[in-house]
Amino acid sequence: MDPIILSATFMLGLLAHRIRLPALAGFIIAGFILHTMGFTASENIKTVGDLGVTLLLFTIGLKLKIKQLLRPEIWATGTIHMVCTVLFFGAIIHGLTLVGFHYFANLSLGSALLLGFALSFSSTVFAVKIMEESGAANVLIGKLAIGILIIQDVLAVIFITCSSDSPPTVWALVVIALLPVARWCFSYILDHTGHGELQVLFGMALALAVGAGVFDLVGLKADLGALVMGMLLATHPRASELSDSLLSIKDFMLIGFFLNIGLEGLPDITTLVLAVLLVLFIPLKSALFLFLFTRFDLSARTSFITSMTLTNYSEFGLIVGAVGVSSGWLETKWLMIIAIALSLSFIAASPLNMFAEELFEKCRNVLKRIETDSPHPDEERIPAGVAWQIIIVGMGRVGTQTYDILREFFGDIILGVDADQEKVLQHKELGRDVIYVDAADGDFWRGLAELGSVQINVLTIPSLETKLYAMNMAKKVGLGGKFIAVTEYDDELDVLREHGADFAFNTYDEVGIGLASDIYGCLDAAGIVLHKIRHIE
Repeated sequence: MDPIILSATFMLGLLAHRIRLPALAGFIIAGFILHTMGFTASENIKTVGDLGVTLLLFTIGLKLKIKQLLRPEIWATGTIHMVCTVLFFGAIIHGLTLVGFHYFANLSLGSALLLGFALSFSSTVFAVKIMEESGAANVLIGKLAIGILIIQDVLAVIFITCSSDSPPTVWALVVIALLPVARWCFSYILDHTGHGELQVLFGMALALAVGAGVFDLVGLKADLGALVMGMLLATHPRASELSDSLLSIKDFMLIGFFLNIGLEGLPDITTLVLAVLLVLFIPLKSALFLFLFTRFDLSARTSFITSMTLTNYSEFGLIVGAVGVSSGWLETKWLMIIAIALSLSFIAASPLNMFAEELFEKCRNVLKRIETDSPHPDEERIPAGVAWQIIIVGMGRVGTQTYDILREFFGDIILGVDADQEKVLQHKELGRDVIYVDAADGDFWRGLAELGSVQINVLTIPSLETKLYAMNMAKKVGLGGKFIAVTEYDDELDVLREHGADFAFNTYDEVGIGLASDIYGCLDAAGIVLHKIRHIE
């Protein structure tokens, strides 16, 4: 049955992609449809889904640095939001028990607060998938969302550990004590794995065997082990390469996770109504996130987009609910209610996140009113006093080389833009004019339009969706100049031209031209003269 299930899942995922929804929404719907046809999730699908979540947490760890979690906009927002959400949901649910609603009968105040705790989490799997598809995983929005999710996951692990009948063994202390030694050992191994299958195998072994396996063995949460293993290597120069090498495997395995949600089954009417009722409360979670983020001086756009990413319920809610059921604090029916609410929240949140930028633009004037007067240090503005004429968006390898060559020709009229803060700092240390801005930020393009001096806009960012949105927003706010877009895929060239790019190039074509020029320069410098040979038929 698995080949049939996977084939149907592909078709629904493709359909969702074609109508501009995340493919994961199609996977969940496929699960519901297949369940009505009598299909169920096999152990293979469940296992693959679980492994996908473990790999996901490992790759999150590879991009996460401890100092990010210590920022007040992350730890304070995450903690305050959870406390407020637990109290709110707990009060609402307990109030329904007092008015005699039969489905909430026999729920104590403690049980109501436990349900509130289960519903306070946002989904790590959903949020990271959405950010990867939109290219926001490494920008400020992605770092904020991932930081909040990690804070939530840590609180969940603490709860599960304290509620477990089998607490961590004394060996857990030994494992934790050996982490610094393990970091040195794993860094040394990664230096010598090469760039092929050994690197992939090392990442899989580190996440699934060493991280999840060892932590589970000593009574700690397996997924936490995978996250910790990734964090040990987060500062390694090849951490990003290791994450990329696992990308396709992780994405394929996560299909099992989303598919399994739908295959778990459909609820009866009462359960469905209660699940829908819970979903209707999600906007209140988002509004609280939006308010808290802006209190820490983050812009309305950053706060809004990050809040949209966290607009859902979490698989951790199911785990917390399962702990409550096993401990006798909740009835089994609540697991089904939470599971259906989780599924519906994913389906509802998918289009919201897909069109988050457009939604913000429609509400921009209202949302800007809740900003504080102090700009956040991580949200730079366009430096005043310079009539920038060339803007390069995306200061990776291609963008940097383009910047340096154009600067030799035209001087200091070039501004680089990148959404990776560490990369921006490195460029500034080398004397380049680069600012930390998300290319999808409409206010950035408005600022450029107000300058009135921009002649050329070069887009080297990898995400096609971000390039298209940036060009659309730039033209919408009246930014002049030509747009030059760079891509890795030939099939995106026509799309870029159709949506406003004056010139579009394939990166690899330009690399070949550049390499040929460099070879010619090397031959000339070495005094080597090559003679043309004509072939005579």
